[in-house]
Amino acid sequence: MAVRVKLIIVVKGSKELRETVALVNSGFETITPQLLIPRRLAEELEIWPNMLSKAKIVTYGTAGGAVKNYLIPSIIEVSIIEEGVQSKCIADAVISEIEEEVLISDKLAGKLGIILEDISEGLFALKADPNRKIRSSYPPQYW
Repeated sequence: MAVRVKLIIVVKGSKELRETVALVNSGFETITPQLLIPRRLAEELEIWPNMLSKAKIVTYGTAGGAVKNYLIPSIIEVSIIEEGVQSKCIADAVISEIEEEVLISDKLAGKLGIILEDISEGLFALKADPNRKIRSSYPPQYW
């Protein structure tokens, strides 16, 4: 099992928000907070193709080899809301034409205060929760 959390994504300059489930991927190591978004979700958020002029093409190393994605810096606000606990962060959007799940980078997981309690059981906690309640992973959502 893995840890998946429910997120709310808001694109800067938009009042529209989108709820989705995202995989916390500690192997997705970045310098800035980044959220990898499948192209289909990017279309729903009206990032693709509308904001591609702001994107840089960046090569990422993966287990399957090098992959090119579109990176738009600091374009989204990502929030976790769980039973009265909220944390949010401005993040880069990384648009993938091949990935089917939303992926949270290590830096974004840290900024959102996600604590991986037991990855094999899909358990996590949130730093913003004063009781540090152990929470269960959400089922995957594929785009």
